Amino acid sequence: MKVLLHICCGICALSVIERLQIEGHAVTGYFYNPNIHPQDEYKKRLEVAEKAAESYGIDLVEERYDRENWFLAVKGQENEPEGGGRCKVCYKMRLQKTYEYSRYHHFDLFTTTLTVGPMKEAAIINQIGRDIGEDRFICADFKKKDGFKRSIELAKEMELFRQDYCGCIYSLEEKYRREKK
Repeated sequence: MKVLLHICCGICALSVIERLQIEGHAVTGYFYNPNIHPQDEYKKRLEVAEKAAESYGIDLVEERYDRENWFLAVKGQENEPEGGGRCKVCYKMRLQKTYEYSRYHHFDLFTTTLTVGPMKEAAIINQIGRDIGEDRFICADFKKKDGFKRSIELAKEMELFRQDYCGCIYSLEEKYRREKK
């Protein structure tokens, strides 16, 4: 099956691409992350995603960095905690775009690396994916079966940049507040 894989970052992509290829899927990466802030961070994460794609011999599509629409989408949710309403809007925005691309370019299925992260609730992400793409969305909790651990091991072996916050400006501000304490 042809699978379009939304990639939130290259580190998370490593074990997911590996797993999907072992299952026999032809994977194409899709980097759509208008939430990542600042733009330098976006570029670093894109470079790691490109290295991950190259390492596994898959194509990587970079969607337009659409930061303005992301800010509009999460307006009013700026003070939500990590994992709250703002994140759900962000997941939906990215998965909707992934779904649309997958339909237009005739992919059989689509999924996301978002569930690899230990701070991400797979049930919420999977529900959003199902709501958008029904039976075309691969529901998975990619952190299971040591998925997150495997991604970290591979990233260390490949000496890849690893981010230290979710990606959006609000998670960056939250990180700075934690560091000050």
